[in-house]
Amino acid sequence: MTAGTMTALPASTALPRSMAGALSDMLYQRKGLMLALLLGPPMLWFGVIYLGSLLSLLTNSFFRLDDFTGQVVKEVGLGNFIALLEPANLDVAWRSIGMALAVTVVSIVLALPIAYYMARHARGSQKALLYVAVMLPLWSSYLVRLYAWKLLLAKEGAISWTLQQLHMQWLLDALLASPWVGGNSLSFSPLGTFVVFVYMWLPFMILPIQAAIERIPGSCIEASADLGAAPGATFRHVVLPLAMPGIAAGSIFTFSLTLGDYIIPQVIGNSTLYIGQVVYRQQGVAGNLPLAAAFSLVPIVVIAIYLWFAKRRGAFDAL
Repeated sequence: MTAGTMTALPASTALPRSMAGALSDMLYQRKGLMLALLLGPPMLWFGVIYLGSLLSLLTNSFFRLDDFTGQVVKEVGLGNFIALLEPANLDVAWRSIGMALAVTVVSIVLALPIAYYMARHARGSQKALLYVAVMLPLWSSYLVRLYAWKLLLAKEGAISWTLQQLHMQWLLDALLASPWVGGNSLSFSPLGTFVVFVYMWLPFMILPIQAAIERIPGSCIEASADLGAAPGATFRHVVLPLAMPGIAAGSIFTFSLTLGDYIIPQVIGNSTLYIGQVVYRQQGVAGNLPLAAAFSLVPIVVIAIYLWFAKRRGAFDAL
């Protein structure tokens, strides 16, 4: 009896093991089934939650708001898209696109030397320190950084005080007197909005470019120098083309984040509106969800056009 019990134990444990082995063999032989099990949940989330919300957004943009009842009328029409072509709405769109382009270009100019030094020259603790310096602003709250900049840019803030001590207040006054970038103070001007945008999104430009430059083989740069190319020519014809995927990735971050942000222009800036503010006001204050949905499609279309243009220019060929 005891011997029979001892021989029965391996038989009872062999069944689950054989089932596990059969399941493992089946997944190994049927690669498509294993791939479906691995990608099924995330693709389901992507299809239902992400694409479903975008489809709902697109659907709502074809509806209209009843002016009398304030309710959304589910009648398909193009009234919201026609309203986007009104001069005031076009002005908001072009202003937002111009600000996003300016922030992206300046972020690239500032990020390239920092990223190049981090990738090609910094070593050990110096490199770690640079990583911490780049990422340190991201460790604090978005609103804390924003209101800290509001205090710095205020008329009685640290920047204005420093310029007064250096007897350069005239330069700030000249900038604030400019019709396109000026205002009552830096904290109530498009220039201040631009400065805060660049500060907020610069890490998202530095890190992709640094990763792209770090992947460039050192032999390519050495070969360029051996062939007699000057450092500037090497940077233009070797480093910059190979770093283009990182520049494209960083520019997508900075451009899209600037285009859709509504908090920075609301806290730092004057009464000029941007796309994010219009969407926020139409959805939250006016309750005009269809027009807000139509306005929300503008950044999506602009980003899609940018990606198409970047692909045509070969920005992703080195991926």
